[in-house]
Order: sequence, then structure tokens, then C-alpha cells
Amino acid sequence: MTGQERPLLERAHAKINLYLHVVGRRDDGYHRLDSLAVFAGAHDVLTAEPAQALSLGLTGPFAAGLRDEDTAANLVMRAARLLQAEAGHGAGAAIRLEKTLPIASGIGGGSADAAAALRLLRRLWNADGVDEARLAGLAATLGADVPVCLPQRAARMGGIGEELRPAPVLPDCFMVLVNCGVAVSTPAVFRARAPGFRAPADLPAGWTDLGAMADDLTRLANDLEPAAMALCPPIVEVLAAIVAQSGCRLARMSGSGATCFGLFTAEHEALDAARALARPGWWVWGGPLAGT
Repeated sequence: MTGQERPLLERAHAKINLYLHVVGRRDDGYHRLDSLAVFAGAHDVLTAEPAQALSLGLTGPFAAGLRDEDTAANLVMRAARLLQAEAGHGAGAAIRLEKTLPIASGIGGGSADAAAALRLLRRLWNADGVDEARLAGLAATLGADVPVCLPQRAARMGGIGEELRPAPVLPDCFMVLVNCGVAVSTPAVFRARAPGFRAPADLPAGWTDLGAMADDLTRLANDLEPAAMALCPPIVEVLAAIVAQSGCRLARMSGSGATCFGLFTAEHEALDAARALARPGWWVWGGPLAGT
């Protein structure tokens, strides 16, 4: 492996929108958003090792959904080619993506994979000349969610998602994620949303406990949730099932759906909820936020 004993590895964590306000629309048609994004412990895994050319292998329970995708359009391969050009060399890589996060599910899985590919290949190729600012610039060309997925830290998102500010200080908490198994089209959800815009949220500098955070978030919303429910009615069932779990402090849909989350104070509450929510065809995960 040319001095590489084993493939390098990066985790691509699920991005969760604790709230999402649509605050306006740009002249080019893209909507301006305000959101607080966090990252769950649930993740895809990317590995890479030196090779003569770029290639991508797919494994995992959701790999089949990507195998029919045009390789040239795959976000991981697009990220690899962008970094290859930015670094100014023709090094290759054998990349493998273990796809454990559901596809088109509102948790930024493809964006997280692309961001992980940028981090991974910069390490593999020793592309130290591509600094953080240049890497962030590449991320922004790949999609609105890719910049926040690059550092995988909680952040306040603005613009179309690419404008990032520090998040409030978050309390210790745990999460359950549930996806009903139905892919939801983001453009279709935006087309179906009710007209009008909401003001950006006024958030405190931080929360000392989940109860205080949940109280504040309850007064906010995911503005895409009603449209997603109309397009994918099982979301209603999923949210009701999460709300019914003991210890759930807040339940909401993430992004454009269909994945929904519940917040819990204790880890055992989230794990118990994940076990209780298991259904045929549902993807369910419970655990901590990433980095905790």
C-alpha cells in the first residue's frame, strides 16, 4: 500500500436539524434558511487506500440505493475529483463507502459522505496545501449541507445552509432517530410547502439542561414538516410513536424528511425508545450526539 498499512477511515455522521425556518427566497429560487444543526452518533463509514485511479465500492444496508446512481454524479466521487484538482496531482484512491444511513432521508447522509471524503482524501494524499478555508470552499460547491458536515460540529445554519455560526452551548442529551423507509424528495417538499416566510429564531447563548432547550425549541418549528407529511403520511405515525415514548422531551422531523428524531435526557431512555420503536421497514437508531 505504498507505506500505508491499512486503509484510512472517516465517519460521516447524520446531521439533524433541531428546527428549520424558511426565512426568504433568493433571486435564483433557492430558499434562505435558519436552522440549528447537530450531529448524531449514527454514521456512514468511508475508507480509502492508495490506488492508480479513483474508484468507489459500496457496502452496507443502504448501498443498493446508490448502485444504480451514475458514478460521475455520486457526491463522494465528485468530492474526490474536486480535491484531486485542487491539490494539483493525479493520485488515485480506492474508496469504500459503508452506507448505513438511509438515503434521501433529511439527515444529510450524502452531504456527510462528501465531507468525509474531502477529509479522508486530504489525509491520504497528504494534501496539506489545501487548508481549511480551501476545503470549505470545495465543500460549498458540492451542496448546501456539505460545509456544516465538514467539521461535524453543532452549528447555526443560515443562507441556503452554507453560512455557519457557532451553536448555543448544548446540554447533555440523547436522541432516537426513526425513518419510515420512504424516500422524500427535497425539491418536492419545497414546492409543496405553504407560502410565506418565518423570522429567524432568537436563541440564547446556551442551555444548561434539556428541559430548557426543549421548551425553547417547542416554540420553533420545522417549516417543511407539514409539506413532507402530506407527501409522506407515514411521518405522522412515526412522530406519534416517538412522542409516546417515556422520557421524550421533543419530537420533530429533520430537514426535508422523512427521518424524525426524539430528544431524551438519559441514554437508557433513548435506547429503550429505540427498542420499542422497532417496526418492519423502519430504520431506528438510538444513542448520543456525535462527540459526546
